[in-house]
Amino acid sequence: MKIIIAPDSFKDSLSAEGVALAIAEGLAQVWQSAQLVQCPMADGGEGTVDAVLAACHGELRRQTVRGPLGVAVEARWGWLADSHTAIIEMAEASGLQLVPPAQRDACTSSTYGTGELIRAALDIGAQRIILAIGGSATNDGGAGAMQALGVQLFDAEDQALAPGGLALARLTRISLEQLDPRLAQVRFEIAADVNNPLCGPHGASAIFGPQKGANPQQVQQLDAALGHFADHCAKVLPKDVRDEPGSGAAGGLGFAAKAFLGAQFRAGVEVVAELVGLDEAVRGADLVITGEGRFDAQTLRGKTPFGVARIAQQHKVPVIVIAGTLGEGYEQMYAHGVDAAFALPSGPMSLEQACSEAPRLLRERASDIARVWRLAAR
Repeated sequence: MKIIIAPDSFKDSLSAEGVALAIAEGLAQVWQSAQLVQCPMADGGEGTVDAVLAACHGELRRQTVRGPLGVAVEARWGWLADSHTAIIEMAEASGLQLVPPAQRDACTSSTYGTGELIRAALDIGAQRIILAIGGSATNDGGAGAMQALGVQLFDAEDQALAPGGLALARLTRISLEQLDPRLAQVRFEIAADVNNPLCGPHGASAIFGPQKGANPQQVQQLDAALGHFADHCAKVLPKDVRDEPGSGAAGGLGFAAKAFLGAQFRAGVEVVAELVGLDEAVRGADLVITGEGRFDAQTLRGKTPFGVARIAQQHKVPVIVIAGTLGEGYEQMYAHGVDAAFALPSGPMSLEQACSEAPRLLRERASDIARVWRLAAR
């Protein structure tokens, strides 16, 4: 009996590695002789670095960088020395979780720290850089990250622009003379599941600006500023990518990554699956167990269980989901490779209690699943 355990993290509770371990312990109570393969996963958001390093035995690195509001933060990133690959979560340097709700400011927050992480990866010889760009606090079109990498942005007085998306409205000139030449030798991949364009009613400012602190008037101003930035980028770059899917990801960092770095967009779960070798692991398996904190219709948008189920479906391996909660529309996943889904709580309990008791609950649900499976196999 070969079982692949490939969950995402349970937010505010357990890392993907912790979830996989608890499920394995529960299964082992019933299937002592089963081959339990733990393969922690992520979808390009929070936990991507941890999941990849746990599976690939990579190196966790730390770098002090400029946070989204200019205050220094210590950001973690991953390094796979054998393949000269860096895994960078932009949220570590420019993430919403770094800014208290009352201080969130989409107008002035900057991705400069993310650019500093890219520069750190270049310094140790990265040939491939994977940018996981979920959870940003920014709306600067990736301008800050590009400034950290040598792109110069000037206003009408030929002074360097201040940080933030709103300052882009004052942009009059872009210079690429100081752009780090090492960037041309690196393959960039963006791990994301956002397909919004840079501007317009479905763009970065309109869709994501309010959660980053922008009021309706500021949303309009930021949208115009990003359009102005794109106009100037089109003057110095060979292609205008503002309308391409994903350019609005992470407050427009997707735009800058495409425009300046030639980055290729891929679904985050696909990138992680490739790095951890999930396809090969699933081959010949009897069962796959995956999971996430909330399993609902949004999972169809490329979250971990969706990606895991697609791979398992290709190999005709059944899939069971264990989730913190089963939300509205989760049944839709039954048409996409998921065979059954179970919630953690065994009875009424608060969210805080469920989070604190997640390891025990995961073990219990996994053990229950194994017992039912054993009965069906008789």
